[in-house]
Amino acid sequence: MGKKSEMAQLSLGLQTQAAGERLFEEIHALSRLELAFAKVRANGGSPGPDGQSIEDFGENLSDNLAELSAELKSKRYQPAPVRRVSIPKPSGGERHLGIPNVRDRIVHYSIALALEPWFEPYFSESSYGFRPGRSQRGAIEAAQKHVAKGKEWIVDLDLEKFFDTVNHDRVLQLIRQKVKDPRLLKLIALILRSGIEIDGRVEKSNLGLPQGSPLSPLLSNIVLHQLDLELEKRGLDFVRYADDANIFVGSQKAAKRILASVTRFIEGKLKLRVNQAKSQTALSKGVKFLGMTVLASGLAMISLGSMKAARERVKELLPRSAKGSIETQMERVNSWYLGWSSYYAMTNYPSQLRQIEAHIRMRFRLQFVKNHKRKKHLVRVLRRQGVKGHAAYRVVYLKNSGRWKLAHDSVVNRAWPLRWFRQRGMETRSGESRSHWQGIEEYPRPV
Repeated sequence: MGKKSEMAQLSLGLQTQAAGERLFEEIHALSRLELAFAKVRANGGSPGPDGQSIEDFGENLSDNLAELSAELKSKRYQPAPVRRVSIPKPSGGERHLGIPNVRDRIVHYSIALALEPWFEPYFSESSYGFRPGRSQRGAIEAAQKHVAKGKEWIVDLDLEKFFDTVNHDRVLQLIRQKVKDPRLLKLIALILRSGIEIDGRVEKSNLGLPQGSPLSPLLSNIVLHQLDLELEKRGLDFVRYADDANIFVGSQKAAKRILASVTRFIEGKLKLRVNQAKSQTALSKGVKFLGMTVLASGLAMISLGSMKAARERVKELLPRSAKGSIETQMERVNSWYLGWSSYYAMTNYPSQLRQIEAHIRMRFRLQFVKNHKRKKHLVRVLRRQGVKGHAAYRVVYLKNSGRWKLAHDSVVNRAWPLRWFRQRGMETRSGESRSHWQGIEEYPRPV
């Protein structure tokens, strides 16, 4: 690590004590605030407690940024409390987000841009979350390499309410080790302790990083870098993405021993909590990491839980009783599927994408069947879609199937085939060619 640190300093040419004492000037510079606003605008998001939108702030951008710069420079700047928003977690419970005002988000981004060069070069090669040039796919590829080497026993660490339990004094202490500008440290302390607005009242605390602040991802990596250093010191193979961490070992016995000792380190040294109920030791095929599961072969599949969640989302988007025209519904489901498949295309099995595409078509067919309550009307529609009369009559009258079974029947599938959906704009990804994909007919078997 010593050589890495020296090279990082030489490459940056910035990390002198004098430069570390002048970071505050960078933060309130108009050019830096303009860049920070551009990032805020690109990320979007809802207004904070003051109700001002990004568009509202941008209408008088020059004056607003000049005022913000003057407040920072004269030390009159006071960050407002963040607005708490709770969203449901896929695994149950709620995740609390803290939404800052737009002007505060700009300051947070400006600080993050100033701090990043001082910490990023020192972060672990095994850390992938919220870092330039790194991604979830990179984390999964690293996990695949560890498993392919035979380390298929995983210590799956779950930090309990990590973003809500980070100690502010500890964050500031870790920043102070590299950055000496007292004005910047005071500003960060003001932001961390600005409080949370919940139902009109403000709660203060010395714990927590608001998920929703552009500064929190960097601060979380600064805190969890201490865990990375400990795992590296022990010579362990691991992958961490934000507060999700997997350690890869060769046996169940080693996994159980490491889970116990690393838990002691996290709770004793870092003063964070390990969720005992969710942390586990298991074979890689039984672990969900970033929505994926790595099989013993080293190939990655979309986890069973993520596939189930996708089918549930399609059901919400395409209920049995149609809500809107086919075109409107197709646009809505396409918007979701393109985003979902862009992420999960990291799977080695395109057949999983094909399965979700087929489920989308099935939900549409279920609507078509339900739209025709009288059997003779459904037969007429099937014939109009090209199904022969006897086949249409047999599937509707003789099989006596319910609507769900009818929607899955091959005759109904022929009435509304893949070609029909593509002509109406349905997006598909499974037919693409990607270098990491297995054959379209191969399907993963995790158990």
